[in-house]
Amino acid sequence: MSLTVVGSVAFDALETPFGKRNKVLGGAATHFGLSASFFTEVNAVGIVGGDFTEAEWDVFRRHQINTDDVEVVPDGKTFFWSGRYDYDMNTAHTLDTQLNVFETFDPKLSDRSKGANLLFLANILPMLQRDVREQCPDAKFVAMDTMNFWISSMKDAVIETIKVVDCIIINDAEARQLTEEPSIYRAARAIMDLGLKAVVIKRGEYGATLFTKDGYFAAPAYPLESVFDPTGAGDTFAGGFMGYLAAQNEISDETMRRAMIYGSVMASFNVEKFGTERVDELDYPEITQRFKDFKRMTHFDDIPFERATTA
Repeated sequence: MSLTVVGSVAFDALETPFGKRNKVLGGAATHFGLSASFFTEVNAVGIVGGDFTEAEWDVFRRHQINTDDVEVVPDGKTFFWSGRYDYDMNTAHTLDTQLNVFETFDPKLSDRSKGANLLFLANILPMLQRDVREQCPDAKFVAMDTMNFWISSMKDAVIETIKVVDCIIINDAEARQLTEEPSIYRAARAIMDLGLKAVVIKRGEYGATLFTKDGYFAAPAYPLESVFDPTGAGDTFAGGFMGYLAAQNEISDETMRRAMIYGSVMASFNVEKFGTERVDELDYPEITQRFKDFKRMTHFDDIPFERATTA
């Protein structure tokens, strides 16, 4: 099955305790698309400026991502974000945000993008997310992301968008903010009550949790000795999750559980270098091996404890 992602394509300037980059390829649609491309055909919908060079387009080409619906504004500049991370890699300190052409982004979907079986609405204005959803009435499974800014400034619009999708992928702080519930479990159930099939809550270095009508599943984060840059890890997770689902004949609790592991696998690679550098050079045997490592890490024998008896 094919997959369409709608979101930002950007340039990032990044600084962590392990180094810095003044300009790397980034954006939600970029990180998501690269990750998902290892599993299925991906259509990217976004907008860039005339400063987007062949070097950036080549990244998409290498992964056979369809960019026909990435609009180019020749006299404009591409969305730019600059951030710094300290040793607490869960917190990004924004140094500069320049929306540039992204400020007037109005997603335009071709028939090819509209006809995809799965759709991911990355972090954009919730009204735009809803509009894109309406353009894709035949999508079999639709997931979305959001952020604390939209929840605090237009919570009602976020909720109305959630009601027309099948799955939301957000972090634990956003889930609490959205529902005003301190418990992640209660927050997830409150979001599920909006009519969703699944809620995925990302927990950074602690992994991610899947909630469905009939089940609960927790996936750990892959243990890494060095995390160079967590930028885009959440979108990379979503790309692995949705990409794997797009490669399946059906979407069930079982396939979503495996998709959670593939999402965690892809996110673990993303943080090993800056920006898209690691995922761009990745090959499928590495993904398969790390998936096996995950399975080995989380497997245990189902042998019930029997208390010894004394004579």
